Amino acid sequence: MREREIEFRISSAEGGAAFPVRIVPRASKNEISGRQGEAIKIRLAAPPVEGAANEALIDFLAEILEVRKRQIEILSGHASRDKIVCVVGLMPHEIEARLNAYLMK
Repeated sequence: MREREIEFRISSAEGGAAFPVRIVPRASKNEISGRQGEAIKIRLAAPPVEGAANEALIDFLAEILEVRKRQIEILSGHASRDKIVCVVGLMPHEIEARLNAYLMK
């Protein structure tokens, strides 16, 4: 649980919004652990092999943002811990509100 909201850098993108993420694979559980620079820091239980972490990232974001998996696309960084993610159908302020709601749980 978090005590305060975190301001994220989320940009408008065609049909939705995009934001940078920093992945920490092989964590004990899936969670947002704050920020790292401009990026949202996300810890994932999945290992970074054969796309498992990318798939886990999409699953996790779809769940907490309450969107379909097909609405989430990794734009860059498929083989890196630093990625740019796009969510179609949500505006930046909606994504920020949903991320902070998740953090307040």
